[in-house]
Amino acid sequence: MTYDPANEQIAAQMAGELCAAGVQSGGVLLVHSSLRSLGHVPGGAPTVIAGLRQALGATGTLLMPALSYAAVTPEQPHFDLALTPSNVGNIAETFRSQPGVLRSLHPTHSVCAIGPAAAALLGAHSQDTTPCGPHSPFHLLPQHRGQILMLGCGLAPNTSFHAIEELAVPPYLFGAPIVYEIVDGDGVRTAKRYLPHNFAGYVQRYERIGALLRAPALRTGRVLAATVYLLDAAALWATALDALRRDPLAFVEQVTPQSMPE
Repeated sequence: MTYDPANEQIAAQMAGELCAAGVQSGGVLLVHSSLRSLGHVPGGAPTVIAGLRQALGATGTLLMPALSYAAVTPEQPHFDLALTPSNVGNIAETFRSQPGVLRSLHPTHSVCAIGPAAAALLGAHSQDTTPCGPHSPFHLLPQHRGQILMLGCGLAPNTSFHAIEELAVPPYLFGAPIVYEIVDGDGVRTAKRYLPHNFAGYVQRYERIGALLRAPALRTGRVLAATVYLLDAAALWATALDALRRDPLAFVEQVTPQSMPE
């Protein structure tokens, strides 16, 4: 599915609304998204991506998660950089397949990007042995003065929290090691041992950050029919890491046997 220039008007409207919400032209923007929340968008996901890129301008860098944990599992521990789909929505999957978009090499928590800072943000992710380690784009985003846009999906599905948790190492975080087979962009196969996340017995409550951040660190706006939240990555890290070090369960809720569905 490619972008149709006939939808330029709606893409331009989106770009204007994104800038009004605080997206920085020439900046670095990581986007979590829900296409349905935007209402009817002529041209669908490609139009949304065009609006995002227009808001950032030619010198901006756009990133989206390409998480693949639904397809790459302990039972099927195989990841192909070019072929394995992402499982975080239509916009992110469409972005992954567009010309010029790069993808970081990680079996379950890869990230896609396009723009001047893409290679610097993605290139070393293959060195990590955890989902969101020190070489991951999630971890590097604050160093690039990045922003995080929650486009119609609320504050909860914010993968950057995993990178923050990997610094604090709360008790629920890691599970048993897994060896994944990885196929890189040149078709080279390797086997690598990773320490995955676990969360057994806990529910993520990352939306709690909304009570801890204030503008300009957290801004709220509207893009088409969707409510959007824009977070300053550095402020998010400082605030959330402090909260986790004071309370390791600050952003999760323990699931008791009585509260588990039958």
